[in-house]
Amino acid sequence: MNPANEHLYEMLRQVSGYIYPNEVEFHWSILIVVYPYLTGLVAGAFILASLVKVFKVKQLQPVYRLSMLTALSFMIIAPLPLQMHLGHWERSYEIFLTPNFTSAMAMFGFVYAWYLMVVLLLEIWFTYRRDLIRWTDTDKPVMRFVHRALALFSKDTSEEGEKFDMKAVKFITIIGIPSAFLLHGYVGFIFGSIKANPWWSSVLIPIVFLFSAIVSGIAMVMLLYMVVTPLRGQKIEMVCVDKMASFLFVAVVIDFSLEMLDFIHRLYESEESIKILSDLVMNKLFISLGIVQVLLGMIVPLALILFIKLFRVDEELRKLFYFLGAILIQIGIFATRWNVVMGGQMFSKSFRGLTVYKMDITGIEGLLMTLILLLMPFAILWVLIKVLPPWDASPSPSLH
Repeated sequence: MNPANEHLYEMLRQVSGYIYPNEVEFHWSILIVVYPYLTGLVAGAFILASLVKVFKVKQLQPVYRLSMLTALSFMIIAPLPLQMHLGHWERSYEIFLTPNFTSAMAMFGFVYAWYLMVVLLLEIWFTYRRDLIRWTDTDKPVMRFVHRALALFSKDTSEEGEKFDMKAVKFITIIGIPSAFLLHGYVGFIFGSIKANPWWSSVLIPIVFLFSAIVSGIAMVMLLYMVVTPLRGQKIEMVCVDKMASFLFVAVVIDFSLEMLDFIHRLYESEESIKILSDLVMNKLFISLGIVQVLLGMIVPLALILFIKLFRVDEELRKLFYFLGAILIQIGIFATRWNVVMGGQMFSKSFRGLTVYKMDITGIEGLLMTLILLLMPFAILWVLIKVLPPWDASPSPSLH
């Protein structure tokens, strides 16, 4: 049997009910799951950084620069899944030359360019400018040139220049907060605006996407800080980690509440699609939604943080609970993206049948390429940390 026909036959065996032939194969693959997951990490990491500069949460100062570099590293890779899925990535620049303002997908190019060029890069540059100049005095020749070039050959280390940098960072951060909301809220808007699909069509989808992005970003920065700091031979500042955990707890509670509100609203409306959606949740998505997303990705991390808040837990056990909770949250948020993207394609438009998604191991939209895309931001972050160390100007916060 032809391999393609064998693959289709295997999928047809797992179809339940009645489904149109053109709905057996999925139009959106695993790459479209990776795309909102990466953009969510960008928005969440930036929101965490904004807590330091705008809301004066001094306990988070040790992770401010790490948050910015994390957002940048994931931002660089964020558009790749879309470009690889659509093909002909080399022609993507044409969306700027022939803009289509009625296309939500096309407008992502402008949102991405604004957030990357105006918000992230400018804030990082003003944050690091004086340090880049200072590092040129002790750098080796190659890094001296790199740092001078990154500083745009500026030599101003005056107090007035530093004050201007701080004002610029605060101003850009204030602009960046709604920009971060727009960046990931728009991703949820793409799904929520598809009226013909009852799994996606909900006014709460953009808000749920946004808060889940905040959850994933805070958890990722916490995870990175707890891994990188011991590797540097430094002590983890538990004041900082505890504060991140507090914000993470609130964000998870809000995210969980919004998802439950959306679920209750669908049940209350009980439209004609409610039966097929119930079958979808109880059969095809039971493990990924009920077990992975809700139980492991939300309830268990909430229980771990709540246990720490209610009882006296020693430092080492707190580290273990926070680390485990952050990993579970990342798995849960990825499962959330999976359930949204794949769940909306698993039922027939006639609401009479369910299909299944089969992922290839190799190929441009296979498992290996997905793992590469998920690992690439960490490689970029490693390079950024080497070039722009986020530790030098991150003093311990004053608790007085």
